[in-house]
Amino acid sequence: MRRLIRVLIFVAIAWSAYWFTAGYGLRAALTGWFDQQQEQGWQADFSGASTGGYPTHHITRLTNPALADPVNGTAWSADWIEFQSPAVWPGSQLLRFAETPQRLSYFDQTATIQADALQAELQLQPGVALVLEKMAVTSGAWSVAENGDAQAGGDNLFMVMAQTDFPEAYTISARVEGFTPGDDLRNLMRSATTLPQAFDTLELDMAVTFDKPWDRSALEQRRPQPVAIDLQLAEMKWGELSLFAAGELDVDEQGIPTGEIAVKAENWRDMIAMANAAGALPDQAVDPVTRALNFLAGLGGNPNALDLQLNFRDGFVALGPLPLGPAPRLILR
Repeated sequence: MRRLIRVLIFVAIAWSAYWFTAGYGLRAALTGWFDQQQEQGWQADFSGASTGGYPTHHITRLTNPALADPVNGTAWSADWIEFQSPAVWPGSQLLRFAETPQRLSYFDQTATIQADALQAELQLQPGVALVLEKMAVTSGAWSVAENGDAQAGGDNLFMVMAQTDFPEAYTISARVEGFTPGDDLRNLMRSATTLPQAFDTLELDMAVTFDKPWDRSALEQRRPQPVAIDLQLAEMKWGELSLFAAGELDVDEQGIPTGEIAVKAENWRDMIAMANAAGALPDQAVDPVTRALNFLAGLGGNPNALDLQLNFRDGFVALGPLPLGPAPRLILR
């Protein structure tokens, strides 16, 4: 019995020594990363760091963290952020964010983000590079505001990005329930009285191949850039409006896409009116576009439903036979 007690005491002391040593190393790695970003010209600050979770986990909390990258003009700050991992393997990280307002800026535009139970689960490969195997972001009710005006919100948020058998390729799926556009967006599209407050469906499923795997260099140096996109499904339902899209794109080094995206739209005339009200479709183009799409919809047998293809060629995009203009550059900043 005494021998068993001595063994248990030895195991407890050894485990405690490991826990405190590993916890100190994790906290030093996090704070050291902030120091490295400062050396590269970032603003990278926090007011304090603490470690808890003994004996099964390591939980490191940074208070008042603030990051700003002067190169791309992005900045983020919050009251606190927590990093939690099992004591036996720090490569499985759970990031918890403060439920108090967070601020995300892009140059002179600043958005305030508030979310219940916002967290990100990270599965990282062993090694110095910390290659991302899986990331899952979830939250309860959330909202985004700018200058005190609500821009968007939702009942929840679910997003998963998982590495495939090819290290550079990831599957990405996202879903938002109860997505609510802000008053500015609704008023811009003159839709405040014609559409419900919240979307019925907002989902995305796709596979994206990047020019390199996502790892720690994505934060410290440059973001991986997409080279191929397999859009399996993008679906939006908002009252009587519905939109479905699927297709494949190749993306060159300048971010110019080439390929086709099949699009199905129901009650497409309302979408044209909204696009015109939002400034995306000039007044002089409304009648020609409506006549052309009305003809194409008639060919399909249902004048309220439209089956077309977005064609990306030579840096331009066309909806069926209708040229829309330059294609967007798909570049991650």
